[in-house]
Amino acid sequence: MLALHTSDWHLGRGLHGHDLMPAQAAFVDHLVEVVRAESVGVVLVGGDVHDRAIPPVRALELFDEALSRLRDAGTRVVAISGNHDAARRLGDKSGLLDPRIRIRTDPAAVGVPVVVEDADGPVRIYAIPYLEPTTANALLPAAEAESPTGAAAAAEYSQAATMRRAMRAVRADLGGHPGARSVVLAHAWVTGGAGSDSERDISVGGVGNVPSSLFDGITYTALGHLHRPQAITPAVRYSGSPLAFSFSEAADRKTSLLVDIGRDGVRAVRGVEVPTERRMAVLRGTLHELLTAATFAAHERDFVSAVLTDPVRPGDAMATLQRRFPHALRLAHEPPPGAADERSFGERTRGRTDLEIATAFVAHVRNDPSPRERALLTEALDAARIAEDAA
Repeated sequence: MLALHTSDWHLGRGLHGHDLMPAQAAFVDHLVEVVRAESVGVVLVGGDVHDRAIPPVRALELFDEALSRLRDAGTRVVAISGNHDAARRLGDKSGLLDPRIRIRTDPAAVGVPVVVEDADGPVRIYAIPYLEPTTANALLPAAEAESPTGAAAAAEYSQAATMRRAMRAVRADLGGHPGARSVVLAHAWVTGGAGSDSERDISVGGVGNVPSSLFDGITYTALGHLHRPQAITPAVRYSGSPLAFSFSEAADRKTSLLVDIGRDGVRAVRGVEVPTERRMAVLRGTLHELLTAATFAAHERDFVSAVLTDPVRPGDAMATLQRRFPHALRLAHEPPPGAADERSFGERTRGRTDLEIATAFVAHVRNDPSPRERALLTEALDAARIAEDAA
């Protein structure tokens, strides 16, 4: 059986105010073409279908269109909710869909597989949506009877502990089907995965990583959340997002993964490159060099992040730059050593976590925060993120 692994579509997301919906619609066209050309048996969508809890109408329509076209192309679809999706909204019509389309958003169902048949028999697909520890633990099957306290309670409400409970439900079902081929579809940050600037942090209290060993013995684990395509192990992989959503992904080759599952396991995994209408480029030089050098001509249609190295920041630099690079979206100024640092606060803090920025601010206006103050900052930031996700 051929499975097509894809994730993190983020339908409705923009890029520095630029509308990406046409590019996302082109990705759906590409996906349908791959399904037809390769006779794909099932499409696995690893979460973050949309970019926010209440996506724009066009994004909802594009997802519905994608499901209909994939079904008509002769494949099945199994999709899960990610941390950007509103799980209840994404799954509210799952019971009304064609039986070839399965959208799983309920933690209580992680141990109930979607079974897909091929010439070699059944493949059991376990769909694990994004599990927010503070809410998912009460919904997962076979909840622990004890109520841990202190350090044990903190460990129980980590991403790893929550995923461990979900995988216990998976293995309980697999135990009744010895030798069965299995796929886990999950949305999580697995230890060893490399992130980019465009993922939302899903750690709680600094504990977010899930060990890859939890998926040992599973034929193939299709992961979503991280936007860079990467293999954690040969059988545990991220497909990555079909589009780049930050300039940290400028060098990434965006793909979907074709997974050939044979009678005895995974025979091969092949990346299928996603066509890119407009690439991302990070260009560096003086404003004059960027405007005149022939070496930059290949990037005139790209989304551009420019780093100016002029000793003094040129006036009206962005408007001037956009004469050659009309899709320039970001501008930074990094003068040579010894020149005054004229970067904005946003430029100086880019790439730092919320906690790093908050503690640096406290240190700047007073002194380094105490361990208790750091813990309170972490708690406040986690609460704000959880409230935003639940909105």
